[in-house]
Amino acid sequence: MPYEIYVSTSRKKLALMKDGTVIKRYPIGVGKILTPTPTGTYTIINKAPDPGGPFGVMWMGLSRPHYGIHGTNNPSSIGKNVSKGCIRMHNNHVLELSKIVPIGTKVVISA
Repeated sequence: MPYEIYVSTSRKKLALMKDGTVIKRYPIGVGKILTPTPTGTYTIINKAPDPGGPFGVMWMGLSRPHYGIHGTNNPSSIGKNVSKGCIRMHNNHVLELSKIVPIGTKVVISA
């Protein structure tokens, strides 16, 4: 896979990599202290446009059950520790990202 996603929960940034080079960085919202975003290496296993509720315009599920990268109906939450462990993005950003990365893309989450 030429694409990989790297997430820094402490910096609240998601980096899209292609062939080992950062091609785009996005601001994100991450898990609260009591419901932290899990660190580790996962893959994107599905995509669901318009999932409804707080998930904004796109859901990309991770290989860790119940966790994903998704949009938000609360854009002021980006840049904060607010979620139940998921990675939140602005809706236009998650749409852009979902068009670039295929299912199977590696996602590395670190503190």
